[in-house]
Amino acid sequence: MDTVQQKGHPKGLYLLFFTEMWERFSYYGMRAILILYLTKKLMEGGLGMDESKAMLLYGYFTGLVYFTPLIGGWLADKFLGKRLSITIGGITMMIGQFVLFSMTNMTGLYIGLILLIIGNGFFKPNISTLVGGLYKDGDSRRDSAFSIFYMGINLGALLAPFVIGYFTDNLFKTVNADGTIAYGYRYGFLASGVGMLLGQLIFNTFAQKYLGDLGKKPVAHIDHSSEHAESMKSVNPVTGEVLNSAQEKQRISVIFILFLFAVFFWAGFEQAGSSLSLYTDKFINRNVFGFEIPTSWFQSVNPIFIVTLAPLFAMFWSSKLGSKLSTPIKMGVGMVILGVGFWFMLGAVAERNANGNIEDIANKAGIMWLIMTYLLHTIGELCLSPVGLSVVTKLSPPKLASILMAVWMLSSSVANFIGGFVASVVESLGAGQVFTFISAFVIVCGLLLILLNKFIGKMMHGIK
Repeated sequence: MDTVQQKGHPKGLYLLFFTEMWERFSYYGMRAILILYLTKKLMEGGLGMDESKAMLLYGYFTGLVYFTPLIGGWLADKFLGKRLSITIGGITMMIGQFVLFSMTNMTGLYIGLILLIIGNGFFKPNISTLVGGLYKDGDSRRDSAFSIFYMGINLGALLAPFVIGYFTDNLFKTVNADGTIAYGYRYGFLASGVGMLLGQLIFNTFAQKYLGDLGKKPVAHIDHSSEHAESMKSVNPVTGEVLNSAQEKQRISVIFILFLFAVFFWAGFEQAGSSLSLYTDKFINRNVFGFEIPTSWFQSVNPIFIVTLAPLFAMFWSSKLGSKLSTPIKMGVGMVILGVGFWFMLGAVAERNANGNIEDIANKAGIMWLIMTYLLHTIGELCLSPVGLSVVTKLSPPKLASILMAVWMLSSSVANFIGGFVASVVESLGAGQVFTFISAFVIVCGLLLILLNKFIGKMMHGIK
């Protein structure tokens, strides 16, 4: 009978908002400069790694970042509880950033990255579930709460490259005796670590006051009451019938089909932090009104577009036309749009070819090619990412919801391994050839997913 609509949100939501914001500030700040730190020469403040090896290392790192939450989530549910896991993860990531700051060599690099991978595994899967735990089942404020929380993620991702880029390319840069610039990448890692420290101080100072005992203990044993047993059944929302075992397996199969397509989407999308970042640093004219925009700042373009466009997409999906579109159609269109986005990078390559010697670093392409690429990639992301998360929760049998959501997150892990390999061959094959291949492949995948719409729809049993 608890149907009274409450106004506003619990203060715990805003505590989690700022905790997540600072964690994302820390991660995206580090990610914005990582590939540059790996590839710049020692005298330029980097480690002087070969570009192809750096791309592979970047792919392995980001891939493992999305893999360890499977382990961290299991440990939290089984032994640690979510609150302790968030603290362990936050402190571990903070130490990782400080190691990258204090040990500017290959040993420090590997120790720092390993600590970031482990820490993210404890932190990432647990803070989102605490948001849901603030609300009872059926509370209409929950969707709104996740929208607010998602804004925290993007606010951190938006601010970090600007702050970190200013530190590395302006405030802490030095000029060598020969006139070359030594970038202050180590201070970027320091700032990222301080951001993580602020998040943990906020969380641990106010958690008991605003969260109470939420998340302090591991998940309780399954309730075997009849009421709970009813809620654990999968139902066709159109007919109201309870699904049998074979029908549930078909729904699970759809998750794995969509998982496969999501892998290829993210492998293309994640070029933003590797091959696109290096191409921007070398071959895009970053001078605007006499100011050279730090390469890392371009990592903020995607979250800026997300914050701007997400409300419009939310309105469209709930409109008459938007509500008629099925999940495979939305995701397929998102893949096609991602592929079209790479056409603008091909425009940048073509402009440099037209200007003369493409080996000449002074030969730059216009900045709008890059901005348009990020715009279309963001539109593609909004068609695929939130839609995918939503459909996994709808298709999963209640008793397997957590594990299948973890499996869905693995698409980003696999994609980053593939994306790292793809980025590593840019130097040998050439940017134009690699961008053409990625574009063509994801467009074909998107069209195939659209063609499979009716076939997949039948296997979803009432879910759109």
